[in-house]
Amino acid sequence: MEIFDDSEVRRVLAVAAHPDDMEYGGSAAVARWTAAGVDVSYALVTSGEAGMDSVAPVEAGPLREAEQRAACAAVGVQEVTFMGFPDGILEYGLPLRRAVAEQVRIARPDLVVTGAFRDTWPGGYLNQSDHVAVGRAVLDAVRDAGNRWVFPEQLAGGLGPWGGVRTVLALGSPSATHAIVADDTFEAAVRSLEAHGAYLAALGDGTTNARDVLEQVLGHAGPKVGARYAVAAEVFRM
Repeated sequence: MEIFDDSEVRRVLAVAAHPDDMEYGGSAAVARWTAAGVDVSYALVTSGEAGMDSVAPVEAGPLREAEQRAACAAVGVQEVTFMGFPDGILEYGLPLRRAVAEQVRIARPDLVVTGAFRDTWPGGYLNQSDHVAVGRAVLDAVRDAGNRWVFPEQLAGGLGPWGGVRTVLALGSPSATHAIVADDTFEAAVRSLEAHGAYLAALGDGTTNARDVLEQVLGHAGPKVGARYAVAAEVFRM
């Protein structure tokens, strides 16, 4: 595994399926970038309204949006967009590609990050279909955003095509080849995951301690690049 060279990164767009997806390690990388003056914005495809069995979606959605905003604030992110797709039943296809391409054209990043979207997580555990759909859509939408003849209706509103994305990172991928060192941002990442307090409590599956979760996730990748903590990433060069 190699250290990912982020020395020339100036603007990042993080696209995730649900509130909390970025906080299972990814926010440690985000904290590193914002501390270096990088402009980072988030686009959440859903509001995570189907993620709390004990709370009805009409209540869970606004609650999880509020927790996501607090999680973002903990790592220096102020711009958060909720794209309004239905949680739990995302499908890869043109509507999702179109919506993500629009976010890329708005943010105009040089780096896009998303979550792992392989069929399984590291260790062989089955990934969620929402994550798979979003990750696949992100890769295609980044290309779509640079082509003025794809989703041209977006350009009528003043947006221009954006082909400036050099790299897409799938964080936490089982096919990770690189990592972002997070020794100095581990505590910020813990605070960011802790901001999802109501959601973590509702899980009831023993994963409610943010520090323990991140010790495991970031502590696994760190030694592979000579660090204590790191965010593993699969790299796609555009």
